[in-house]
Amino acid sequence: MPITDLIPSLEGNPYFSAGFGLVGVGAVLAALRKGSQHGLVALRRFALTTLEVPSKDKSYHWVLQWITAQASRAQHLSVETTFQQHETGRVSTRYDFAPSPGTHFFQYRKHWIRVERSREKMVDLTTGAPWETVTLTMLGRDKQVFFDLLDEARTMALAKTEGKTVMYIPMGAEWRQFGFPRRKRPLNSVILDEGIAEGILADVKEFIGSPRWYMDRGIPYRRGYLLYGPPGCGKSSFIQALAGELDYSICVMNLSDRSLTDDRLNHLMSVAPQQSIILLEDIDAAFVKRDETNAANKGGGMYQNRVTFSGLLNTLDGVASSEERVVFMTTNHLKRLDPALIRPGRVDFKQEIDWASRSQLVRMFARFYPEQPATVATEFADRVMDGTGKKSIAQVQGHFMMFKGDPRGAISNVELMDKT
Repeated sequence: MPITDLIPSLEGNPYFSAGFGLVGVGAVLAALRKGSQHGLVALRRFALTTLEVPSKDKSYHWVLQWITAQASRAQHLSVETTFQQHETGRVSTRYDFAPSPGTHFFQYRKHWIRVERSREKMVDLTTGAPWETVTLTMLGRDKQVFFDLLDEARTMALAKTEGKTVMYIPMGAEWRQFGFPRRKRPLNSVILDEGIAEGILADVKEFIGSPRWYMDRGIPYRRGYLLYGPPGCGKSSFIQALAGELDYSICVMNLSDRSLTDDRLNHLMSVAPQQSIILLEDIDAAFVKRDETNAANKGGGMYQNRVTFSGLLNTLDGVASSEERVVFMTTNHLKRLDPALIRPGRVDFKQEIDWASRSQLVRMFARFYPEQPATVATEFADRVMDGTGKKSIAQVQGHFMMFKGDPRGAISNVELMDKT
């Protein structure tokens, strides 16, 4: 049968008509599906702006806090419970609600933002916390909205630490905040001998304010400080007070940590938070003179560290060492340190923090008993200086704590400090 005769005969066939209709409907649906996919891709490419913030990024916690502030509009929440101790000694409980993993919608400056908080099954081996990502999607191409949002989140986060000192410790390959921010300690609350605190503070401020001077002369922009002296004389307390005075944070590094290697030490030094003091406490406990260290290592002694002495030297003053940093080291035994560790370029400012002097004793007494006349403070200092043995600031402070409201008792029982 010719095809010209076949087509008219099929047109009258109901089965053919129904099949052709189904094929047509299927083709239309497939075309619509394909078109919607292309349209969605075009929408994402030309009409949507997406910002992805992984949990390893420094701004991740800022963004989470910002989302927490918007949590009143979210239906699925996660709770974070914190405790706060007040000056009266009372402890209060605070509950912060953050949107749980999932999809949420917030409005920010007349822009609707879709926030997707996703949590992976893999966990960070250093912290035990699962990997997370926050993805923000906005209709429009104005990226400035995200810049403003991040700035607002940063300002909100910093406002919580205003007037406080943040402590960091190394966790894996990054620095993590340790505990809650601490109240800033006034610099005048750490009573050192005459001119010591003022001299260190002036030197640090001069360094911070002169990056161009270092750059113009090709000198690495970093500075190292060494505070040495007997234990309990105020070395660590002064560094904490200095950080508060400068509005800096403190990054505490333990060189005796068995998980710390040369590469990790160098990396941590280079990624330390801006405006922070890197503190290496009791460095004599980790590294002594090279001949003593080698002897201890051969005998299975206490100085077997994964961080090598040469690795520490290269981190402080090597080709790959970082700049724009302030490093403080403390030690109770200066003579145990290798001269190569404390030479200029690695340690630029050395200061002894010694036993309590007469001037310190007078000022400490006046601070604890401000209502007493100067002659009484002098009497206390004379009694201490005439006694046996030298006293640390920690001993004197502990003595005053025993006689909080009894200045005469503090004077007449000076000999009790020899028993502490």
